[in-house]
Amino acid sequence: MTARVLIVEDDKDLARLLQIHLLRSGYEVRLAEDGRMGVRQFGAWKPDLVMLDVDLPAIDGMEVCQRIRELSDVPILMMTGHAVTETEIARGLDLGADEYMIKPLGNIELAARIRALLRRVGHEPVEQQIAHYRDPYLEVDLQGRHVRVDGEDVRLTPTEFKLLATFIQHPGEVMTFEKLLELVWGREYTSEHHYPRIYVSHLRRKIERDAQQPEYIRNEYGVGYRFLMKE
Repeated sequence: MTARVLIVEDDKDLARLLQIHLLRSGYEVRLAEDGRMGVRQFGAWKPDLVMLDVDLPAIDGMEVCQRIRELSDVPILMMTGHAVTETEIARGLDLGADEYMIKPLGNIELAARIRALLRRVGHEPVEQQIAHYRDPYLEVDLQGRHVRVDGEDVRLTPTEFKLLATFIQHPGEVMTFEKLLELVWGREYTSEHHYPRIYVSHLRRKIERDAQQPEYIRNEYGVGYRFLMKE
């Protein structure tokens, strides 16, 4: 099936250029020029991926992201016209964003990142050896994409879930930054060395008893991380 992409962008010229590029790449595309229209279009059309400008009229991109995430786990790619700080990335992750790109967007890089985002939510099959992980505190259903922490349901973004699933599929193994980038984000992201650190930090806040003293995702300093299973 052809994937649907909703572009929420108030710069009409940029939105149209993005639409033309994605149409040529084989996607179905719709545009929304402000936050309110974006939320309405999302509810009516149910796209497979949302490209969302941070600075929007009516409702800003962060609030739109939050509203969409209350309804769906669809991948959300945030677009911004300025350099992204770790604080902004963390805020976006808290609200449910999966990715950030700085405008102007290169067509080749954009296409690669859209493919990678869609892979994370099952548009391409992923082999799994472990179907379920459970201990007294953490339970992860890899097939059903369901996570419970201390008996409570926890909602992860597609990227966060893919990261956790990757750790669970490699218990006790040292996962280097490069290996995580390849398995979770895709080969298109091999230069984004800060990604694993930022996303692991955010994932720890959701699944660990104490994110400052993690029991599951342990640091291998200067190399990567190791996931420790419990009895």
